[in-house]
Amino acid sequence: MFVCNFKINGSKLFKVFFTCITLLLIFILVFVTYKIFYGANSANSSCMPQADVFKINSKNYANILKAVHNDIDTYVGKKINFTGFVYRVLDLKDNQFVLARNMIISSDFNSVVVGFLCEYDDIKNIENGTWINITGEITKGDYHGNMPIVKVLELNICDRPNDEYVYPPDENYVPTSSWL
Repeated sequence: MFVCNFKINGSKLFKVFFTCITLLLIFILVFVTYKIFYGANSANSSCMPQADVFKINSKNYANILKAVHNDIDTYVGKKINFTGFVYRVLDLKDNQFVLARNMIISSDFNSVVVGFLCEYDDIKNIENGTWINITGEITKGDYHGNMPIVKVLELNICDRPNDEYVYPPDENYVPTSSWL
């Protein structure tokens, strides 16, 4: 008759279990660190697809505005299309304007004007407050420091949109160059 007798050493079993758990935690830490430092910039799985001309709407407006202002060099040469109203400030050149939207900043609907600084030679013929839709290319310029400036390639006067207000950048905002 053949009898097998196994003796389990509790000390060795604990060491093996502890080693496996430690290796698993190190693997998870390395994976998460890689995703944090390298995954966001190299992946094209952002909230916004790559496109020849990217359409900005009221839902993604503030996220894109913030991303472009935070990292101008990455977005130079990108083409965008969006709608806003003509807003002029006293110290702008004759061919400059802000394509603006009102951004809600509090629960009682207080708002501030936000937007992209744009350049268009025939803008002097369009009144302040006129709603327009533009397609333009992001360039780097100077207005009280480095500033993204949209060179307008196409401009069309349009009606005020139903969703004329925009909201501050949401918790999904990730500063990455893969947005546009």
